[in-house]
Amino acid sequence: MPGPHVLCLGEILFDCLADQPGRELQAVESWTPYPGGAPANVACALVKLGTSAGFMGCVGMDAPGQHLTEVLRKVHVNIEGIQEHPHAPTRQVYVTRTLAGDRTFAGFGEYDTSAFADTHLQAGSLPEDLFASAEYLILGTLELAYPQSAAAVHQAIQLAQQHQVQILIDVNWRPVFWADPEVARQTILEVVPTADYLKLAEEEARWLWHTTDAQAIANQLPDVKGVIITAGEKGCTYCFPGINGDHPGFTVAVEDTTGAGDAFVAGFIHQLRQLGHPGNMQSAQDMMAYASAVGALTTTKAGAIAAQPSADDVAAFLQAQN
Repeated sequence: MPGPHVLCLGEILFDCLADQPGRELQAVESWTPYPGGAPANVACALVKLGTSAGFMGCVGMDAPGQHLTEVLRKVHVNIEGIQEHPHAPTRQVYVTRTLAGDRTFAGFGEYDTSAFADTHLQAGSLPEDLFASAEYLILGTLELAYPQSAAAVHQAIQLAQQHQVQILIDVNWRPVFWADPEVARQTILEVVPTADYLKLAEEEARWLWHTTDAQAIANQLPDVKGVIITAGEKGCTYCFPGINGDHPGFTVAVEDTTGAGDAFVAGFIHQLRQLGHPGNMQSAQDMMAYASAVGALTTTKAGAIAAQPSADDVAAFLQAQN
């Protein structure tokens, strides 16, 4: 059986969502765990859209780790790249929500951020044969915060370059994962130029480059083929060589924004695979509309993976918009 077309490397975890929106961490009475973690979210969303995907990451040899692996298996994500750590627990992150559905990452309960299994991802155990048949590698930046998993990220980049696999980096700035914001900034800026495509949120663009102008960022990254800046319900702006534009996004009834950006990435990569690099303004707009639709639909239900749409859902949604 051929390997997956897209590889997603990084964290898989439980987002423990506050059951009482609008409350601060201390005032939350109960939490509901939802499977998540940006690269795992992207892998699941891709498969649901019809693009084969594999996940590479490390979980604990515990019930949460088994459960998350089973979630991927049920969605038909390739799990050959999952490693298990005998002692470190599978990561859980606590997420508070505003009444409008926007979320804040509020910490890791009793554990230090570096105590979890995902930080122990082994570079030497990444399955090279998966890179030989893949077309795209999706990387977040959270695992750059820890020495072992950072080494695995760099090894994955090397394998991707070796096997002509295109790289999309989704800047995932979460201060709760890092001890020092300036170290985080420098570390992320060192890795970004290896990307073929770069996706980041407005606040991440401002933090890294002091601008939200996609063209200005693209000018500083001569080897990057596309820069996309998302702005939640305000849509996105983008810059591909010779093409600059924006898409207003879609208005939907939002329940939970967790995983919306990851769904957007999946929509974009799915379109790239089907249609190739956007060659003109219309193809770029169509691609951003599709990615925005996948992201928007994911916000209409709770949980990052559980809420993801199928290709038919997206097609029906876009038809209704037109």
